[in-house]
Amino acid sequence: MKFGLRNTSFVYPNGTGDIWMDVKTHIQRAERDGFASFWVMDHFYQLPVHGSEEEPFLDAWTVLPALAAVTSRIRLGAMVSPVGYRNPALLARMASSLDHISGGRMNFGFGAGGYKPEYKAYGFEFVEKGSIRLAQMKEALQLILGLWSNTRFTFHGNYFHVEDVILEPKPLQKPHPPILIGGVGPKVTLRIIAELGDACNLWGPPDEFVKQRETLKRHCDEVGRDESTIEKTTYDLVICARTEKELQRKIKRLLRKGVEPWMALVGTPSQLIDTVGEYARVGADHLCMDFAGNDAESYDLFVNEVMRKFQN
Repeated sequence: MKFGLRNTSFVYPNGTGDIWMDVKTHIQRAERDGFASFWVMDHFYQLPVHGSEEEPFLDAWTVLPALAAVTSRIRLGAMVSPVGYRNPALLARMASSLDHISGGRMNFGFGAGGYKPEYKAYGFEFVEKGSIRLAQMKEALQLILGLWSNTRFTFHGNYFHVEDVILEPKPLQKPHPPILIGGVGPKVTLRIIAELGDACNLWGPPDEFVKQRETLKRHCDEVGRDESTIEKTTYDLVICARTEKELQRKIKRLLRKGVEPWMALVGTPSQLIDTVGEYARVGADHLCMDFAGNDAESYDLFVNEVMRKFQN
């Protein structure tokens, strides 16, 4: 199993206060510790679930090339970029540039978007109907794939249009960088993943993961796709402590709402070993996580006592 680190906050308890130096230190340590991937959130400010909205928060597509330049092995990506934030032809260019800067280490995370307050705050149009946002996402992916594959490309869709576009250089990765599509909607999103995705980001504990994977497999069967060709990633939040008593104190400090049903990786090292083992048993390929509050002890315990048991 591969492990990915999702950087949901740029505030680190033992940090220097220099936001760039701190995130650089964070990803370089993750690379040394054997994480396969490092992800940033493509949001304009912090989400309340992860911290204060006023805390410092770096732009995803500005910081990713900088992080690529100070690492050599770990893969990088945004989890995920909403279709409504950028013209998809422009985003295709940005992503191709990042693929070159990183030496072919970019994962392209893309989604339909849905956090309305952010759109309103920044003056972006928010399309209320989720079905339309999903249709925009699918069309944008078709456009992006066309730009990555053709010398010149013309596209006239319902939402996006380009005319005789040149995008050079093409991405390094062939046939194209892996596309991770965010979301687990059973009718539409998982169908789009079956059609266009190279990776999915399933959600919740192992039993919920199984249900979502079964739905994805049905869509793959219907479109003639081998489900095994889609990397099954999942996302979770980690809180870890050596004893149950210490764990409860940490939960009280880090989770305002307490442990929610989707949180499967809150526990002692032995409990988390069992949970990660269950994810592996039901077919998770790539476990992506963040550490609540960037808690240093949770990180150390997970890396040294849990993750090590599942790395080749």
